[in-house]
Amino acid sequence: MRFIEGGICAVKGVKANGIKQGRNGLAVIVVEAESLATAGVFTRNRVIAAPLIITRKALEKGDLKAVIANSGCANAFTGEKGLLDAQWMAGILAQKLNCGPDEIGIASTGVIGRFLDRTVVSGQLEQIFDGLSSSTEASMKCAGAIMTTDTFTKEVAVEMDNGVRIAGIAKGSGMIEPDMGTMLAFLYTDAAISKKALDIYLKRAVDKSFNMVVVDGDTSTNDMALISATGYHECDEMQFQEGLEHVCTGLARMIARDGEGATRLIEAKVTGARSEHDAVKAAKAIVRSPLVKTAIFGKDPNWGRVVAAVGYSGAEIAQEKISLRFSDDKNEVTLVDSGRIVEGKLDILKSIMSGKEIIIEVDIGLGENEATAWGCDLTYDYVRVNAEYTT
Repeated sequence: MRFIEGGICAVKGVKANGIKQGRNGLAVIVVEAESLATAGVFTRNRVIAAPLIITRKALEKGDLKAVIANSGCANAFTGEKGLLDAQWMAGILAQKLNCGPDEIGIASTGVIGRFLDRTVVSGQLEQIFDGLSSSTEASMKCAGAIMTTDTFTKEVAVEMDNGVRIAGIAKGSGMIEPDMGTMLAFLYTDAAISKKALDIYLKRAVDKSFNMVVVDGDTSTNDMALISATGYHECDEMQFQEGLEHVCTGLARMIARDGEGATRLIEAKVTGARSEHDAVKAAKAIVRSPLVKTAIFGKDPNWGRVVAAVGYSGAEIAQEKISLRFSDDKNEVTLVDSGRIVEGKLDILKSIMSGKEIIIEVDIGLGENEATAWGCDLTYDYVRVNAEYTT
C-alpha cells in the first residue's frame, strides 16, 4: 500500500469541484460507476440535521450518484423548512445530472438553527458545476469548500498492491466527539464491493477511526461519513478493510491535530484490557479529559490525571497492575510500572510534553485487548474560537 496524490479524484470514476466564499462554501462530487454501491454512517445525536434525514432515506432506497455539501449553515434544528431546503439542494443537482433527487446525498456544516440561503447555494452551484473534473486541484477545492473552523484541508488517498484505490476528504475541527464528531467524510474507492459488504466495512473502519477522536466531547447534529464504490476493480475483502481503515485513520488523526485552537496531537493507546469495550472506554477517557488536555497544553508533567481518567472511564482495572508511559518521536519515559511509581522522570516527561505529538500508553494488565484514541490539547484559543463562532 502506498500514498498517492490526487485526493478523491485519484479514484476512477470520481469528479469533484468546490468553492469557498467567506464562511459559505459548496462542494459537489459526482461518480461515474461500472457498478455503484454506497453506504453511510450518521450522528447519534437525537437532534439530527435535515440533510442527514434526507440522505439516510435516500440510502435506504438505493445508491448515490452524487453528493452536494454546503458549509456556513448546518441546516439543523430547522424543522419542516430545513427538510424542504435539503430536498431542494438534492433537486437542483439532480436536475443538472438528469437523475432522481433520491440519488443525491446532501450534507451541511456550520451554525445550528440558521436557515439555508438558497440564493447563495444555487449561485455557487452555477459557478462550480461546469468545472467538475478528476484533477488533484478539483479534489483540493472540494475539501476546502466544506471547511468551517478547520485550518487545513484533509485528504488521504492510497493505492493498494492490487491497484485498487481508496481515498477520502474530511472536515472537522470542533464539536468533535464522534458518535461521530462536527465532521463530514466523503470516501471513494474503485473496488467492486457490494452495498451490504461496504456498509459492514465502513462501520468497522469508522469505529476504529472517526469514533476514536475527541476534541471537546460534543457530538454534532450533522456528522456523516459516506463511501461509494465505483466497481472497476476486484479486491480481496481483507485488503480492502485494511486500506479503508488506513484512509479513515489518517483523516481522523488530521481532525484531532486540527482541533480548534490545538497546538498538540495526543494519541492514547490502551493495552491489556479485559475487553475491547474497556480498552475503548479507557482510551477515549484520556483524550476527553479536560485536565489531561490542559496539562498537555501547559507542558505540566501531571501524569496522575491520566491514571485518574482511566480509573473513572468505566473500564475494569486493578491499580496495582497499571503501567504508564509517555513518548514522542524521539524519547520515551516510563512513569508507572505495574502499579509502582518510577521516581525522577518528571524532567524527561516535561521535555516530551513540549513536542507536537504526545503518545500516552497505558497497560491495564488484565487481558489482551487494546484500542487507540486521538485528541488534542485544550487551549485559550479553543475558548476564543467558540466564543466568537457566530460573530
